[in-house]
Amino acid sequence: MGGAPQVDLHGKQALVTGAARGLGASIARRLAAAGASVLVADVRKEMAGELCDELTGEGRDARFLEMDVRDAAGVAAAFRDLDEAGRPLDILVNNAAVDVSKPIEHLTADEVTRVIETNLLGPMYLCLETYRRMIARGGGHIVNILSTAANRTWTEAGPYAAGKSGLRAFTHTLFQEAQRDCVGIGVTGIIAGGMETPFIMERFPDADVTMLQSPDIVADTVLYALSVPAGSVVGELVVVPRREPSWP
Repeated sequence: MGGAPQVDLHGKQALVTGAARGLGASIARRLAAAGASVLVADVRKEMAGELCDELTGEGRDARFLEMDVRDAAGVAAAFRDLDEAGRPLDILVNNAAVDVSKPIEHLTADEVTRVIETNLLGPMYLCLETYRRMIARGGGHIVNILSTAANRTWTEAGPYAAGKSGLRAFTHTLFQEAQRDCVGIGVTGIIAGGMETPFIMERFPDADVTMLQSPDIVADTVLYALSVPAGSVVGELVVVPRREPSWP
């Protein structure tokens, strides 16, 4: 892309999960630069606090929100707090994700549960709380970060692919219901290919970075989805490196 899309988010509040580093941090920076007040939601308090300090030091509005997306009760409580503070959510970006790269025969039940709870159930919990409030207010936008694994999987990716495939199906359903229920609500799934982030580099330190893309490109794609005029909506976007091996 030739620079970030132009969108004015002043007066809007956004929540980004898994925002302390990697793609989540890139998205938080882009949203804040566009004028949004950003809730940096993560379980990594110190790292998220550093990002908030960086953004506020630049004159942006960013606050840390400690959140484990797997905790449905905790997610609901966070939204009640936002209601009480009079700070309704305009933008939700479900980005938090984990992976366990093992052959299926070596996976444990706890590992499978952690991946599915984080990558599928967590985003669903956030969508449940967000969507009903957006319906009541008559507008908003939900962005779910997907993966090429939602369309075409590979070995050692069973739980991850299952979670992302399920999230893609849920996103498509939410898109259809928003089309029916409230024309002011946008729902977008972004299928992102490999990125040069800790999510990949910590698991695959020998990865060929020429096969990966910058997370800033995916963050720009989020901004594009938010920039589309009200008369249209982007249901799904695919952004992958030129040499992406897992697409199509």
